[in-house]
Amino acid sequence: MSQTPLSYKDAGVDIAAGDALVERIKPLAKKTMREGVLAGIGGFGALFEVPKRYKEPVLVSGTDGVGTKLKLAFEWQMHDTVGIDLVAMSVNDVLVQGAEPLFFLDYFACGKLDVDTAAAVVGGIAKGCELSGCALIGGETAEMPGMYPSGEYDLAGFAVGAVEKSKILTGQNVKAGDVVLGLASSGVHSNGFSLVRQCIARAGSNAPATLDGKPFKQALMEPTRLYVLNVLAALAKHPHTEAASGIKALAHITGGGLLENIPRVLPEGLAAHLQKGSWPQTELFAWLQATAGIDDFEMNRTFNNGIGMVVVVDAQEAESCASTLRSLGETVYTIGTIASQGQGEPVVVA
Repeated sequence: MSQTPLSYKDAGVDIAAGDALVERIKPLAKKTMREGVLAGIGGFGALFEVPKRYKEPVLVSGTDGVGTKLKLAFEWQMHDTVGIDLVAMSVNDVLVQGAEPLFFLDYFACGKLDVDTAAAVVGGIAKGCELSGCALIGGETAEMPGMYPSGEYDLAGFAVGAVEKSKILTGQNVKAGDVVLGLASSGVHSNGFSLVRQCIARAGSNAPATLDGKPFKQALMEPTRLYVLNVLAALAKHPHTEAASGIKALAHITGGGLLENIPRVLPEGLAAHLQKGSWPQTELFAWLQATAGIDDFEMNRTFNNGIGMVVVVDAQEAESCASTLRSLGETVYTIGTIASQGQGEPVVVA
């Protein structure tokens, strides 16, 4: 008995759509090209040569996703900024070691490929790479029928950076008396969205029309701030070396908030004492706190709560470093100091 032939497209995978997406991506990726790129989009592997200006380069890698913020992107059909989130989550992490992000790869997986949606997402990825000075040199688009509900997708990203061996930021030189600077976040960034979505559901039709001067949905979907270029410029101007005391540690405030992330860059026996009220609570975070009905401790452990990157700097350099960062476009607050931990917690907000 003869049977009707089955094609890969009949099975749910459209190779032509994948090819069309690659053609849409190529000009976006081309905008991100930089020194070191030898071969990018289209090959089996992307080639990158570490710039010769590095004398003792150490490679720093990072990987992350966007989390359940994607659920809002699906529901609200807002796909153009989650790619920036994807890049930011990895390159901001790489930056913490003092590294310059060199290149980025992405992984986009879906049940059925919608070229327009995928192109919007990758457009955001390319924009994030462009704004952080790294090249989008490769990636993977996986169409897997039955693996994801219609209209949904998942994202993962991978960044590789480089830093001179002598300039790696380890935090081991942080000492009591150092100053803690906070760089303002652009919003919730890409952490805590399981709770954010619960707040949206609880508020229902009573959700505010605007937050911090932006439409409600835009305020919540505002992409993660890219701190790379400004912080690298500040590191160049305020280096921490044997001869000078400058920026000693950086902490990217992601899942776990201020309370869980700052201790990751502090030597044993030291704590960060943050002054409550030294940075303002935005309408967005005030709404989340009121809607969820949680205390300050839980806010600082769940969200960035308005501070997306922490800079630990020698007290003598603190004012000058803050001034440099402000001149580059960052909103900077002096939020605390480093002290002996004693019997207390590694981060105290009081």
